Amino acid sequence: MANRISRKTAMPFSEVFKLMIRQAGATATHNAQRVYIAWNSASGAADYTIRRYFRDGKLVVTLGSSVVRSTLSYQKDAILQKMNAKLQEDSLLIRNPEDDTPFVKELILK
Repeated sequence: MANRISRKTAMPFSEVFKLMIRQAGATATHNAQRVYIAWNSASGAADYTIRRYFRDGKLVVTLGSSVVRSTLSYQKDAILQKMNAKLQEDSLLIRNPEDDTPFVKELILK
């Protein structure tokens, strides 16, 4: 029963959720899903996104339209700022509390 969460004090659901994700070892997968949601919101290119891959601060996105890719490549810095702002506000993102560096450091469009 080592995976049990001890009941010492009342906790908000978001904190309990984060504890459960950490104990299950699914932090990277969960955070990647949060990054993909931020990409869809910040870029507006969810309909043209074919594949996404997030690892070590790099988000690699494959787009189905060269016109959309070209347009978004000029806006990479603005999209990164929007994504990191959304992730900063995301209460379900699991990150180190002492770490205030941007979550997504590089955006690669293919």
